[in-house]
Amino acid sequence: MKDYKHSVSLDVSKCKGCTTCLKRCPTEAIRIRDGRAVISSARCIDCGECIKVCPYKAKKATHDPLSCINDYKYTVALPAPSLYGQFDNMDNIGYIIQGLRDMGFDDVFEVACAAELVSAYTRLYIKRTNIPKPVISSACPAITRLISMNYPMLCENIMPILPPVDIAAHLAREKAKKEHPELTDEDIGIIFISPCPAKVSYVKNDFAGERNYIDATISVRDVYFELIDKMKRRQDDEPLDSTESGMVGIGWASTGGESTAIFNERYLAASGIENCIRVLDQIDNEDITSLDFVELNACSGGCVGGAMTVANPYIAQARLQILKRYLPVSPNRPVSEYIPDEFYNENEVEYNPYNLLSEDRQTALRMMADIESITEGLPKLDCGSCGAPTCMAFAEDIVKGETSADECTVIMRMLFHEYLEQHKEKDKEQEVLRKISAIKEGKTQKPADE
Repeated sequence: MKDYKHSVSLDVSKCKGCTTCLKRCPTEAIRIRDGRAVISSARCIDCGECIKVCPYKAKKATHDPLSCINDYKYTVALPAPSLYGQFDNMDNIGYIIQGLRDMGFDDVFEVACAAELVSAYTRLYIKRTNIPKPVISSACPAITRLISMNYPMLCENIMPILPPVDIAAHLAREKAKKEHPELTDEDIGIIFISPCPAKVSYVKNDFAGERNYIDATISVRDVYFELIDKMKRRQDDEPLDSTESGMVGIGWASTGGESTAIFNERYLAASGIENCIRVLDQIDNEDITSLDFVELNACSGGCVGGAMTVANPYIAQARLQILKRYLPVSPNRPVSEYIPDEFYNENEVEYNPYNLLSEDRQTALRMMADIESITEGLPKLDCGSCGAPTCMAFAEDIVKGETSADECTVIMRMLFHEYLEQHKEKDKEQEVLRKISAIKEGKTQKPADE
């Protein structure tokens, strides 16, 4: 199995083993061992939930530094639409685009422009009759990885069209080569400004295959502070670059933006990883059957809620609504009524179970029986004090040999109290025997009334 390159990491020096991340991880990828968190590479989907909830800032997203701009002769910024919602009192996206140029980028290609193309291609795709429904958006890499690990029957429902960031990178590179034919591919740096670690992992692991035209990924947070400084220094009389995206493209930053752009009422849009899991469970159980399209965002509020953003996601949503007021609906339209082959993902989503107990079926069944047996003997409080998120997860860890039963503090406390009670009775018995022995030896006098 190919090693998965993660973008969520742990700073051991800051971790206190408090179990906050343990309880919030949607795939039970975190354990507490020796007083510190341990992240399972096989289970982690890089959703960034642990980064958001860690009170000690021990979890962090790894990405390329801003200095990567200097590694190329010609650099193109790919700003995610969520970047636009980070700034207060912003009424013109042109300030942000020009600010990116002032930071050192030679050109800016908005991911929102590619998002409008993907919306148009999605409308064409869901009209087909020979595809599994509902079609599930492929825009959120955390959701795609979650499906590949937990929902084998839904892998074929994921839309095969590349996400907007890949199409933006392809178009940005083609534009740069056309405008500057003297440049080679190695001279051009396509740099994506990402709101979340899942998209960083998506790029790191080449999910777009050979069509991965992104050279580096930096965070919205890092760019934000640099942009603030550049825009403060800007003079009002200096010319601005105008945005080339419209309401549809910028709407992708928030929950429901992608769904409403397909002009189909048979859709569902959900955000927040726990809500998304509930929806996937219902689709997998066929409790939801009347939908054509499903948009799921692991982050609350959509991409504006990513772990690498700055603003409160709901405030960012309100700011985007203000920015969209005077924009056209969708200035970026396909030139043809078919989906180009280069916009399809050449890598199909395959089932990749993280919780495989054993390659041997008989061994796996025996281990499962042991897990159920051990779970029955546990208190079923799911307190997390053992270092596992649930009692069943703890039982699984025991069967796998990763921990021992005496790590359950609830059971150990019960055994300790039983031990004390037993010794308390023994102490009473010893005291009575001692008094009897003293009487026999004449060391004490009987009471007068006896």
